[in-house]
Amino acid sequence: MQDNLLLFYLSLLVLILAGAAFFLFRQILRTRRKESRISKLQKLIKEESATAKDYYELASLYVEKKLFVQATKLLQQALKFKDVEDENRALIYNAMGYAYFAQEQYDLAIRQYKEAIKLFPEYVIGLNNLANAYAQKKLLAQAIETYEKALEYDPENPTAKRQLEKLEKRFAKDASPEEEPSQSKS
Repeated sequence: MQDNLLLFYLSLLVLILAGAAFFLFRQILRTRRKESRISKLQKLIKEESATAKDYYELASLYVEKKLFVQATKLLQQALKFKDVEDENRALIYNAMGYAYFAQEQYDLAIRQYKEAIKLFPEYVIGLNNLANAYAQKKLLAQAIETYEKALEYDPENPTAKRQLEKLEKRFAKDASPEEEPSQSKS
């Protein structure tokens, strides 16, 4: 009986260690692939043979690594290419807005999101991001309006629905103390 219990615990330990080793190995492979891709893209940029897509891809990898300043510089370089379609240019502006937002530079983020939406008005992700930036700046009316616009293009958008509901509750809460004193004067 004692041997069986010992064998069970030992087997369980080996299983747990094998599972942990599997996940660790998988994460190492992912990281190596990303670092290899970063290296290749940096080489292309250094050789001046990179495309706007290469700049965007490298910037996206930098955003994942939370290197927002470097990502912003790369995205600005990507915008200098003249052959980028408006829809792709909107993606670049949105990514730049995200990088600024992550650095809590909300005014710059708003400007970039607006550029993205100007190029691609039905860009729901850009609308969600713009509304979120408005909300962070406490511009609740603009945030609500922008989420509503996102829902016009995608009525089932879960992000816009959830955030709009939160903002409307917050907006109603902020508006109600102002209304009460005026009602008591009448």
